[in-house]
Amino acid sequence: MITEADTCRKYVVPKLYSSGWNDDQISEQKTFTDGRIVVTGEKYIRKKQKRSDYLLKYRRDFSIGVVEAKSAYKNAGDGLQQAKEYAEILGLKFAYSTNGKGIVEHDFITGKDTDLENFPTPDELWARFSQSEDIKPEIAERLLSPCNNLPGKIPRYYQEIAINRTIKSILQGKKRVLLTLATGTGKTFISYQIIWKLWNTRWNRTGEHRRPKVLYLADRNILVDDPKDKTFASMGDARIKIEGEAIKSREVYFSTYQAIAKDERRPGLYRQYQRDFVSPPKGVVLTNIPIFYRILHVLETMNYPFSNHYLYNQMSKTFLPR
Repeated sequence: MITEADTCRKYVVPKLYSSGWNDDQISEQKTFTDGRIVVTGEKYIRKKQKRSDYLLKYRRDFSIGVVEAKSAYKNAGDGLQQAKEYAEILGLKFAYSTNGKGIVEHDFITGKDTDLENFPTPDELWARFSQSEDIKPEIAERLLSPCNNLPGKIPRYYQEIAINRTIKSILQGKKRVLLTLATGTGKTFISYQIIWKLWNTRWNRTGEHRRPKVLYLADRNILVDDPKDKTFASMGDARIKIEGEAIKSREVYFSTYQAIAKDERRPGLYRQYQRDFVSPPKGVVLTNIPIFYRILHVLETMNYPFSNHYLYNQMSKTFLPR
């Protein structure tokens, strides 16, 4: 009797190849969770990992669909519910179930199930996805540009979702993006990748051929110094920490709130930055909020009020004018 592995090898992979998918776009037996931890008394058990048969990628860091394969003697749609579950976890719009002969597609954009003879091509899926998400050709390449993978670190599935959705929102001119992540989920890594993609593709609000200015804020020095010196090291001399004087010649600025705020002991270093250092109103605030506030802020986009009362009270008159 033909097994599921046989079905994958003899039928599913050739069908993907015939539809224009290549090995770089097909991630086989992709484990994307470590398994839920369940506490039992003083011990714990870890449940089964979630693993897709095939994760389809339009670009290296942009997943677009998931495929679940079943043995040839089963129905083509037997794996569709599992594929839909995985697609929802992974934030994907297209889920497929196949027995190697027939294919059933669930399109989350339309909510419809469709029987297919062949898989859609990568460009067909991208065209459907980009139309539904209003992704114009002029912003597509920036969105699809790869992350700068650090040694031993590649984005986990939820990090990839956060990075790509934030970049998409920024490129589409959204004014504010809020990311809320638990402690230990890689907020600094996500912030770095978002900054890297904008910086490396020379995105800026005016459309000029130059890199944007970015302000990375936190409430303690260790939350500024460690990312600056380690995670952001690849940005070299583009980095600077604001301490004691208003430096304006770099591109990626790190600071604590206190270093630029005004109070009874500080004159308000932010006042030394002219209003036009931060360009007017179209843009994004991206905020990661678990226990500590960390603000990754594209300086080009800071000209509107922000909901966090501490930041607003300290800096609204210059950085965040109404």
